[in-house]
Amino acid sequence: MAYVRRDVGTLTGAEKRRFVNALLEVKRRGEYDAFVRTHIEFFSPDGEDGLRVAHMAPSFLPWHRRFLLDLERALRRVDSTVTVPYWDWTRERTTTSVPWTADLLGGNGRRSDHQVMTGPFAHREGNWTIKVGVTDEVFLTRDFGNPRHPIDLPTKGELEQALKDPAYDVAPWDSTVTRGFRNKLEGWGSGRGSASWRNHNRVHRWVGGAMLGGASVNDPVFWLHHAFVDLQWERWQRRHRGARYLPATPPGPGDEQHERIVARHQKLPPWDETPDELEDVGRIYRYA
Repeated sequence: MAYVRRDVGTLTGAEKRRFVNALLEVKRRGEYDAFVRTHIEFFSPDGEDGLRVAHMAPSFLPWHRRFLLDLERALRRVDSTVTVPYWDWTRERTTTSVPWTADLLGGNGRRSDHQVMTGPFAHREGNWTIKVGVTDEVFLTRDFGNPRHPIDLPTKGELEQALKDPAYDVAPWDSTVTRGFRNKLEGWGSGRGSASWRNHNRVHRWVGGAMLGGASVNDPVFWLHHAFVDLQWERWQRRHRGARYLPATPPGPGDEQHERIVARHQKLPPWDETPDELEDVGRIYRYA
């Protein structure tokens, strides 16, 4: 029977504690840091040579869906009642609303060094030392809204701009495309400032601190954010019945994306699954 992922704002106090305790146990076992290493390994921009699967590519959505499932399975090995909740950043938009409460993820970082000082993932609690990252900091950091260069969370209208596009993705299948649901949701734009970060990307920029770059998994909000992104893929599928992951077939020799992106029936490293197999996971979980 499929389990349910719920809006983080609807969780009871007991459900929040179970989720937090499961995350802390996965961290204690050393499993969590493996997720950070995996995301860093596959955080490849489209300006580099070689295969891209996690970002700036059509497989952004199925790759993160599979990644999220791996974390969720690790949590459920600790506590079978736990699922990953989602954070609706079009609705919970303040710096003190869920999930930024002391009984869940804690709040913003302090002004001096952006270190998170509240909640169960604060370094001073002794349970969340950053061991794998792109900086030398051992504590979790956040910088809500990036006050030096202010940025807002995406709005419902901005999310709707992605959801209404009937094409999953379009050539050249990278960060430069201006049509297609995938990049409108992933959020690589042109221009400067807020205009260059949309939807998924802008949320990472708004949280700031550890959520910037390949080691963003170090902030547990990564999972709540990506659960909401995953929900948008499901909503897009329901709206555009019959629309499928693209490209259906690999770009051929001579195409600049030849052997650089994953087509519908090709395997998604580091797993033995294809985007086609991950388009429908209703047998595993559903969203409330």
